[in-house]
Amino acid sequence: MVQPAKDSTHWFVVERGGTIKQLDQNLTVTSALDISSEVDAQDNEDGLLGLAFHPNFPTDPRAFVYYSTLAAGPLRSRLSVFRTTDGGLTLDKTSEQVLFTIVKPGGFTNHNGGNLAFGPDGYLYIGTGDGGGGYDPNQKAQDLKVLLGKMLRIDVGASNATSYSIPSANPYSGNSMCTTGTGSANCPEIYAYGLRNPWRWSFDKSNGDLWVGDVGQDTYEEVDRVTLGGNYGWVCREGAHPTPTISQTNCTGTYIDPVVEYTHNLGVAVTGGYVYRGTQTTALVGSYIFGDYSNGNIWAYNPGQSGTKALVSSDILLASGLNISSFGQGNDGELYAVDFAGGGIYKLNFQTVAGGADVPDDLAATGCVGSSPTQPSSGLIPYSINAPFWSDGVTKSRYFGLPNAQTISIDGTGDWNFPTGTVLRKDFSVNGKLFETRLFMHHTTGEWAGYTYEWNTAQTAATRVHGGKRVTLANGQDWLYPSESQCLQCHTTAAGRSLGPTTAQLNKAHTYTSTGRTANELDTLSAIGVLSPSVASATSSIMTDPSDTTATLTARARAYLDTNCSQCHRPGGPTPSNMDLRSTTALSSTNACNVAPSAGSLGIANAKIITPGDATASVMVKRVNSRDVNAMPPLASLIVDPQGVQLLTDWINSLGATGCN
Repeated sequence: MVQPAKDSTHWFVVERGGTIKQLDQNLTVTSALDISSEVDAQDNEDGLLGLAFHPNFPTDPRAFVYYSTLAAGPLRSRLSVFRTTDGGLTLDKTSEQVLFTIVKPGGFTNHNGGNLAFGPDGYLYIGTGDGGGGYDPNQKAQDLKVLLGKMLRIDVGASNATSYSIPSANPYSGNSMCTTGTGSANCPEIYAYGLRNPWRWSFDKSNGDLWVGDVGQDTYEEVDRVTLGGNYGWVCREGAHPTPTISQTNCTGTYIDPVVEYTHNLGVAVTGGYVYRGTQTTALVGSYIFGDYSNGNIWAYNPGQSGTKALVSSDILLASGLNISSFGQGNDGELYAVDFAGGGIYKLNFQTVAGGADVPDDLAATGCVGSSPTQPSSGLIPYSINAPFWSDGVTKSRYFGLPNAQTISIDGTGDWNFPTGTVLRKDFSVNGKLFETRLFMHHTTGEWAGYTYEWNTAQTAATRVHGGKRVTLANGQDWLYPSESQCLQCHTTAAGRSLGPTTAQLNKAHTYTSTGRTANELDTLSAIGVLSPSVASATSSIMTDPSDTTATLTARARAYLDTNCSQCHRPGGPTPSNMDLRSTTALSSTNACNVAPSAGSLGIANAKIITPGDATASVMVKRVNSRDVNAMPPLASLIVDPQGVQLLTDWINSLGATGCN
């Protein structure tokens, strides 16, 4: 989301598929550029990625664009310049001049970087990713003869220039330019290096400091304050720590630690932001505002701190629940968040108290507890589902509560939309005793948020857990209490947040303990006026129970993937892949069957995500059968689901005859 420096009446919004839209002051949307025929957007991390207007635009008519393309061969990243011929309203597609091209190595589609911005020195800066693949194969971010994993700086010259030159202060100026992405000597375009995937970065309007959000691998996300010639450590270091899977024998450089880092219990993909220089009355003027793509957490960092600031849960400024792919800064210094999944743009308004501060630490004080401490309040309605999410084999009970006179609306796909004020409660127990209760609240602001409570051994009270924790349960198994942000990593915007309650999931018989009666849940909820419109079980879809051996392997396996995977792997989901694992999607359209994995083969020769007829060559099975950094789902579980692994194995092996049909 970009505003030309000399025009505060227009915004330009970059869309990954290859279009740039213009918004005027009345929020009227028009097309400014469409190069979708040239752009490859097969992965969430490639596509049209960056836009920077010349500081004197439109007097200087040039706009610089960074995008992924398959034109003329294998996937590559391209920096091009386009010109306006109508005073800055649109960019002329036919005016394109390519400045340089980086051929992507190894067929990887991820880690492209792509952000562009002019610095206070008038030069164009370009952030590039390491080219993709786990742990930077061949250590490209440390290789000074390639443009990958770097911050680049070039001089684009006057408005009639058809190429670029190298600023004399660049560390390797004087060498031949790397216009094809590589060179025989250190590339003179390099300004700094050792970056993994610099996903959004900016200059401080006040002092010109360069702030970079660099996406981590397995453990740490980081924010760097980048300076000329600096080495920021990747792949030898992740955050301020040696990368444990990388031999340190050749890691002899002088590395600059990040100013901020956070672990993956707070988020898994940092989105760089801006130092706030707006006009709102807030103590955060001068603080660096940034976020996380996976869950929408937003933080503020005070640049006056020294060393590496390790963020904790209490540092979260706002748990927005958005998939923040970018921030925008207006010429007035005000900030905006761009939501990838929902397609929305949100202005940041600073307040004194973050959301969730009024949620009690004592479960009994929430109103969700009955006369007995372990029982839900009488206003909560129990429910069960056909295909439960794997939760390390513990016992679960589920309830929901609605505001008075409110109902649940049902969309055309059978997904349930709960009114604001709704609370979902889930109880976890082993050996007949509760150890955790989770509340998922639809706040009156419209946002969902999750909170978890730990029960004492006497079963008399449960206390809210802030920021997550790991414990050993009474039966000897280890257990993870999720942090508030981890709740939103699974309960994604794309999946409608509430997940479990859908028409297909609740089309089943349920025994209501308060009456001892067994009845179909859809018919019951329709009869008591909870569903709007009411639905009949006889004419509604049914999600298969994965443990029902009378059902087909395909129906059981697809139901398992729907529950355990599709909240992220679906259109608009927060993953860097385009898989769609909803059970209603044809197998041939899931982008998983006979498709090579974009995030590594895990040591499997000729690997596919799903290899019909051969589960041993299917990355999907290996990920579900893992609880390391390759595990899927990537959080909320410490124990492999053996029945689930066997089900997927049997199903994939059975696909030999039918393939992906």
